Amino acid sequence: MNQPQRFLVGGAVRDRLLGLDVTERDWVITGATPEQMEAEGYKPVGRDFPVFLHPDTGEEYALARTERKQGRGYHGFVFHTGADVRLEDDLLRRDLTVNAMAEDATGHLIDPHGGQDDLDKRLLRHVSPAFAEDPVRLLRLARFYARFKPLGFTVAPDTLALARDMVTSGEVDHLQPERVWNETRRALAQDEPAAFFELLRECGALAPLFPEIDALFGVPQTPRWHPEIDTGVHVMMALQSAASAGASLRARFAVLCHDLGKALTPPDILPGHRGHERAGLPVVETLCERLRVPRDYREVALLITRWHLHAHRIPRLRPATLHDLLVAFDSFRRPDRLDDFIDACAADLRGRRGFGDRPFDAGQLLREAASAAAAVSSQAVMADGHTGAAIGEALRQRRIAAIAALRSAWLAG
Repeated sequence: MNQPQRFLVGGAVRDRLLGLDVTERDWVITGATPEQMEAEGYKPVGRDFPVFLHPDTGEEYALARTERKQGRGYHGFVFHTGADVRLEDDLLRRDLTVNAMAEDATGHLIDPHGGQDDLDKRLLRHVSPAFAEDPVRLLRLARFYARFKPLGFTVAPDTLALARDMVTSGEVDHLQPERVWNETRRALAQDEPAAFFELLRECGALAPLFPEIDALFGVPQTPRWHPEIDTGVHVMMALQSAASAGASLRARFAVLCHDLGKALTPPDILPGHRGHERAGLPVVETLCERLRVPRDYREVALLITRWHLHAHRIPRLRPATLHDLLVAFDSFRRPDRLDDFIDACAADLRGRRGFGDRPFDAGQLLREAASAAAAVSSQAVMADGHTGAAIGEALRQRRIAAIAALRSAWLAG
């Protein structure tokens, strides 16, 4: 019987070879059984196949396994693990060659599928035709493209062809909403998140997975304000601007959603989009409901969709409207939401052809308004004798007055 051996696999090997920081390490064990792993103190955590946490480091250790497709979607696989499964068998089932490398205990590289050569060529390429059996791999391909595009990576033509086959065969229709959202959230965290959606569109997967976003491409906008014309192009540019500025993931998702209502604009008023912000609210709700987007992401996306046009005319807004905006974002208790709004609206402005360096002074004005209004406390209102429901109305009026005084200073300056 073979002696158990452990191998460092996947992303840790890939990132080390690229000279990147290694933040997570995954291991494969050959020649062992689940019973042996548990006897040595490893904690079982895998639902579909044996995965264990190291008793000291907490790192993941998986028994080497093979898989066979017998149904549709991610759950349509039968897995086999056993002491007889070799490392090479395990690596063969992985998605991309750059993720199918391993190192033994001495640091020796094991690379049966040319992953190192593909790293040198800056190429994302599938390991085997089995890539097309798992629709999650299409999402992972798009996410890795978003991560590594800044390093010059491209997708191999035959891998892109397989991805297209997964769409036409209906395989992507079996993706679980949670998996779509999880990969999307991770893609939004990358330096070039727009590349995730661009690759999905190139292989035809954007329409079935994100029909609301796909519908924006080809929708015209007023050239004076949107020299890029195409709404889908604008949204991708705005998303890229948000990422470049270090906006939160909530703000990035909101940028992705902020113009969804433009796909519903009646043809007779194009290229204008009067009322698109309110029209977009049910579309954002539908997208979030389908993908089971977390509540905080959903709430911020809806708020920014509803209010984003106001950000471009902050100095001209009535003080009461500015106050209502601040209240809508709960900014006196949740200043982080106001930050998300400002970051998303700055990205909306700069995500236009030729607008990339435009200053977004409205953001600072809005923060000043929030500060002036927050300086008026309910305690001061109560000290003046207001009680019950009158406290809230008096507080509102005083905060509006504080914003009005500040607005007068803006206009005078």
